[in-house]
Amino acid sequence: MISILNNIPTYDTVGVNERVSRYCTRSIKKSSKTEGLKLALSMIDLTTLEGKDTKGKVQQLCYKAMHPHDTLTNIPTVAAICVYPTYVGVAKKALQGSKIQVASVATAFPSGQSNIQAKLSDTKFAVDQGADEIDMVISRGEFLSGNYQFVFDEIATIKEACGKSHLKVILETGELDTLDNVRKASEIAMHAGADFIKTSTGKIQPAATLPVTYVMFDAIKDYYLKTGKMIGMKPAGGISTSKIALQYLVMLNEMLGEKWMNKNYFRFGASSLANDILMQLVKAETGIYQSHNYFSKD
Repeated sequence: MISILNNIPTYDTVGVNERVSRYCTRSIKKSSKTEGLKLALSMIDLTTLEGKDTKGKVQQLCYKAMHPHDTLTNIPTVAAICVYPTYVGVAKKALQGSKIQVASVATAFPSGQSNIQAKLSDTKFAVDQGADEIDMVISRGEFLSGNYQFVFDEIATIKEACGKSHLKVILETGELDTLDNVRKASEIAMHAGADFIKTSTGKIQPAATLPVTYVMFDAIKDYYLKTGKMIGMKPAGGISTSKIALQYLVMLNEMLGEKWMNKNYFRFGASSLANDILMQLVKAETGIYQSHNYFSKD
């Protein structure tokens, strides 16, 4: 375990913020912006993770995933629906015949405060219900205590339980305190078998940020150069506007390149981003800017 964390870079917050600011000032042509918004829409994991979730709400969200806006032409569906394990079966049935994936949070989401038996049971239940992807949370308390081997072993164990389902590992970066810790957690997750690394649960602030994502992109790039294996990335929480989504895509393209510019290797974890993108696409097609009242509130 120690060898994994040897010789990894450290980060100066001011320097990272300066680099990130450059991606936020890129000029994007109107036609490129429209294509970028469609790409961002195709990368969304449309999410509902509330205690008040119901079968009807999940079914409605699945319908929206398949029919983002019936009056718009040539727009993609979202990448996935993300729900609690209880609703995986409901989502699978509602999405039948589509290519939209069903993702499920697991491992005592969002706190991760449970034993490995409960976390394995949580994961296996979601997989048995048909989950295509599992979004697990790491044990942040163990990580911050320096028990890196525990975190590595837990991820590897959950990865095995996923079978053919892809594993996204949530670092909950808002609780990791430093960019250096974000890099360490990214390294551990990738070496333990993560198919994706993910910033946040969306339940802790700050959630996804561009500086944190920069560090995780940097880790993914170095891992690819060392191993030849592409790891996906999912910023989640707090990404609610088209403008911010495009900034993430600019940084993705410039740091990782064209191979990562698709839903197989990049996702947005969001619940309200889709509506803002649809508003912008309606404006581009009709010249009329509609209010939020014309879109479903998910």
